[in-house]
Amino acid sequence: MPRILGIDPGSRKTGYGIISLEGKTITHVTHGRLMVGDGDFVERLKKIFSGLSEVISEHEPDMMAIENVFLHKNADSALKLGQARGAAICAAVNQDLSVAEYSATQIKKAVVGNGHAAKDQVQYMMQVILGLSEPPEEDAADALACAICHANHAVIGGQQQSKLPAGMRTSRRGGRYGRR
Repeated sequence: MPRILGIDPGSRKTGYGIISLEGKTITHVTHGRLMVGDGDFVERLKKIFSGLSEVISEHEPDMMAIENVFLHKNADSALKLGQARGAAICAAVNQDLSVAEYSATQIKKAVVGNGHAAKDQVQYMMQVILGLSEPPEEDAADALACAICHANHAVIGGQQQSKLPAGMRTSRRGGRYGRR
């Protein structure tokens, strides 16, 4: 049963969510967010790396999907977001996970059907799709949506095809870092 870790990167809050696949059934494993605060930026990157490393060690996902950087009006914010993504990607590849990237539009379209859906729509759909008792926080909902988007696209690259649920298609969408 493959597990997918989804990440919604942020330099102050990084959302994560893990789902598992069995056939065409998606099951919620866990979700949450790393609250790294407003302190020294390098320390925040360290907290992202170490926090995600712990999540990966504890829940043993098989692959990771992460949201691409989108253009910010503020270049400094875009650079910080890129560095937060880098810390998350390093945590994954350090533990031999493959990494796929998806745009916010791809992720929202995969779970809501509208690439420009509002945050609360994504939260609601995560609650419905995963059978959660309440909607997850925005960052965690986005991370879970990213994992589901990856499940839909099945960007596996060089990984063992036996990890794919029966009937799941593969494609070359999204980027890849590392291979198992």
